[in-house]
Amino acid sequence: MNETLNLQQLLKAIGETVYMTCVSLFFACILGLMIGIILYITSDNGLVKNKWINTIANGIVNILRAIPFIILLILVIPLAKLIAGTMLGATAALPSLVFAAAPFYARMCLVAFNEVDKGTIEASKAMGASNIQIITKVLFPEALPALIAGITITGVSLVSYTAMAGAVGAGGLGDLAYLYGFARRNNLILYTSTVIIVIFVFLIQWIGDAIVKKIDKR
Repeated sequence: MNETLNLQQLLKAIGETVYMTCVSLFFACILGLMIGIILYITSDNGLVKNKWINTIANGIVNILRAIPFIILLILVIPLAKLIAGTMLGATAALPSLVFAAAPFYARMCLVAFNEVDKGTIEASKAMGASNIQIITKVLFPEALPALIAGITITGVSLVSYTAMAGAVGAGGLGDLAYLYGFARRNNLILYTSTVIIVIFVFLIQWIGDAIVKKIDKR
C-alpha cells in the first residue's frame, strides 16, 4: 500500500490536539481547583468544617473518576451537542475532557493543600487572618509548586484523552492515527502521529518541571 503523509492534514490534526489540550486544561484546572478548595476547607481539619458539603463533593469526584473516559465521552454527548451543535469535532470533545480531568486535578489540589504546614495556618489564624486571607496568602503560595506539578500531570493525561477522543470523531492526532493510519494501514501516518503525541507529552512535562524548579524555594 502506498504510504503518504499529507502535511496540511497533519498540521490540522496538531492544531486540533493543541486546541483540545489547552482549552480543556484551562477549564479543568479552574474547576478542579475550586473543587479542591471545597474539599480541603470542608474536611474535618479544614477551615470551614462541613460534613455534608464535603461528602457530596467527594462523591461527585469519586463518581467522575470512576467512569472510564470512553464511556464519559458517550454520556456527555447531549452536552457536547448543546455546546457545539454536533457530537463530532474538537469543540464537542471539550466537555468530556474537562469532566474527566477536573476531578483528577481536584484530588491533586487536595493533596497539595494537605501538605501545607498546619503550624503556618494556625499561626495565621492566631494573627487574626480571615479564611480568605489564609487561602490566598498562605495556602496558595505554599502549595503552588505542587499545584503546578499537578497541572503538568493533568496536561499529560489530557493529551492521551484527546487521542482517545480523536478515535471516536473528535479530530486531532488520535483521529489521524486511527482513521488514516491504523484503519487504512498507513504506518507512516500512524507512527508520525504517535511520535508527535509523545513529543507533546515530553514538552508539557519539561515545561512543568522547569516552572516547578523555578518557583520551588524549598
